[in-house]
Amino acid sequence: MSGRADSDDPPLDERVDADAAAAAADADEGEDADDVEHDVRRARWTALGAGSVLALAGAAAAVLRLAGSAPVLVPVAYACGAAVCALAAVLGSRGRTRRALWLLIAGLMTMALGDQFD
Repeated sequence: MSGRADSDDPPLDERVDADAAAAAADADEGEDADDVEHDVRRARWTALGAGSVLALAGAAAAVLRLAGSAPVLVPVAYACGAAVCALAAVLGSRGRTRRALWLLIAGLMTMALGDQFD
């Protein structure tokens, strides 16, 4: 409560009910529930696939750079980036696609930073 007697905001219960009614109206008018479920499933598979591919690529680059004459920081950066991308793949498969996207970006930037040290 705001403590003001002349407050124009409706009580919280009325706002929640109004939001739920608006969401139900949008669901009836807009996309079907099957379409939304399909989009969610596609986002999960995309995050899982992209994270897996980037993790494998980072691990392979770390092994190749470790066998070469590169400074130690280069394979470590690739390995850390691969680990972050693997974590993004796990989070993406569990439905945390927004966090997975940010982790994919961070992992890829870490691997690119390692490439700059080479």
